[in-house]
Amino acid sequence: MARRLSAWFLCCAFLVGSAVAQNLNGAGATFPYPIYSKWFSDYKKANPSVQINYQSIGSGGGIRQVTAGTVDFGATDGPMSDQQLAEAKKKIFHIPTVLGAVVPAYNVPGVSGELKFTGPILANIFLGKITNWNDAAIAKANPDMKLPDRPIVVVHRSDGSGTTFIWTDYLSKVSTDWANGTGKGTSVKWPVGLGAKGNEGVAGLIRQMEGALGYVELIYALQNKIPFGSVQNAAGQYIKASLQATTAAAASVKNMPADFRVSITNAPGKEAYPICSFTWLLVPGQWSDASKKTAMVGFLNWMLDNGENEVAELDYAPLPKEVADRVRNTIKQIQ
Repeated sequence: MARRLSAWFLCCAFLVGSAVAQNLNGAGATFPYPIYSKWFSDYKKANPSVQINYQSIGSGGGIRQVTAGTVDFGATDGPMSDQQLAEAKKKIFHIPTVLGAVVPAYNVPGVSGELKFTGPILANIFLGKITNWNDAAIAKANPDMKLPDRPIVVVHRSDGSGTTFIWTDYLSKVSTDWANGTGKGTSVKWPVGLGAKGNEGVAGLIRQMEGALGYVELIYALQNKIPFGSVQNAAGQYIKASLQATTAAAASVKNMPADFRVSITNAPGKEAYPICSFTWLLVPGQWSDASKKTAMVGFLNWMLDNGENEVAELDYAPLPKEVADRVRNTIKQIQ
């Protein structure tokens, strides 16, 4: 009898343990993938019963999948539009996680120094109006640099991408030609250039193509040892992307909207890097599976309490305290 009871208790313990174990599946932005990958791994170590799986497929894919309900959560660097939110099956919260910078990365043989770019120069390169590295406009911004007579190979994202949204949002603010033509979005009709999938794909193509210029999230340029230039900000200063310059851009947000959908490209301030953004997790407001909701809420609170302390080592900027405090209140609204 005692043996039967022991076996019964062991079986119950196994079933309870299995019920507690939970998988969460997400998909979306490649921009924050390095830090998300670290977070999900670290959270698993601290909470062995929760496994968070994440596919780095681009912001467009993340928005589509969370809208369709095929993943538990999405991720994006370009906030969902009002129309996209209206089309979603459930209310979707934008949960800001970190801030990052997008940089103009290049592969120009013979150029060893750091190139400088203005917003109009970058816009005109991606419009196909500036086509050579020794163009007069680039030379004017880099008077001490010997620039080669070499065609510029433009590289951009081929997939729906929040990194593209950040880049085109910035170009729309500094170039009326860009704003009135190509415009901004996670996917745009590119006037010129070669497309590659993901930040990984763009970084790889830049490394392979001599004369290439493309845009990638800062960590991808650093990890791949690709040179990237400084960009003239709204105050007229040439600023190279860094943790400090990203934090300075975040400080420009004086009135954060209640839903956290905000743009900080071309931020004011002498120290601000101009091509920065928050990135967001897209989390449903209502969950039919209570254990999954508990796991998601647990991770989000851990992110604020512990994960934000890890972001600097991967060259992201943590959430400003006042934003983090407001995020805590939003997490409480998840049902």
